[in-house]
Amino acid sequence: MAVMNNTLLWYTARAAGIVSLVFLSAVVVLGLLARMRVEGRRWPRFLTATVHRDLALLSLVFLSLHIVTAVVDPFTSLGLNAAVVPFGSYYRTFWLGLGTLAVELMLAVVVTSLARRWIGQRAWRAVHWLAYAVWPMAVLHGIGTGTDAFTLWSLAITVACVAAVAVALMWRIDFGRRDPLAQEKRAALAAATRGAAR
Repeated sequence: MAVMNNTLLWYTARAAGIVSLVFLSAVVVLGLLARMRVEGRRWPRFLTATVHRDLALLSLVFLSLHIVTAVVDPFTSLGLNAAVVPFGSYYRTFWLGLGTLAVELMLAVVVTSLARRWIGQRAWRAVHWLAYAVWPMAVLHGIGTGTDAFTLWSLAITVACVAAVAVALMWRIDFGRRDPLAQEKRAALAAATRGAAR
């Protein structure tokens, strides 16, 4: 029975960690899309921000499950110190430390998001930029700490998450280079040209 419980804890910790990574990747992608104000006929702009927020909260639920099961798992014997103090664990110190640091930065983003109306837009945005540091730390944590990180299925999930964020980031960079008023300028130029032709 104890062996079954230990195995269940191990599988739960791994599964919750992987689900957290998938959700966190989706949160980063949606954050980039929200910044570009992406919308469509069937996807209004507010929906991107709403799904972004809801997935962020859902990723916290799975992240909490990941942390709790990893801490109480007797196989690793991590203890609470490893979950609270970055790089304070004896077990895969660097990789586990990245995960701990990512969680603490993510909590800072969540707390400031909840307190956004009191701290102001500028302070919230400054802290919110930490989300872009959280994601690569979480990816590296999973690769360095996960005992099955190099299995085919785990690699496929990690590569898919990295690819999705990379594509969204490249799209965001390309979008940022464009002139947001280009269409309006073209319309104004065309109207001025028509006016001059008369």
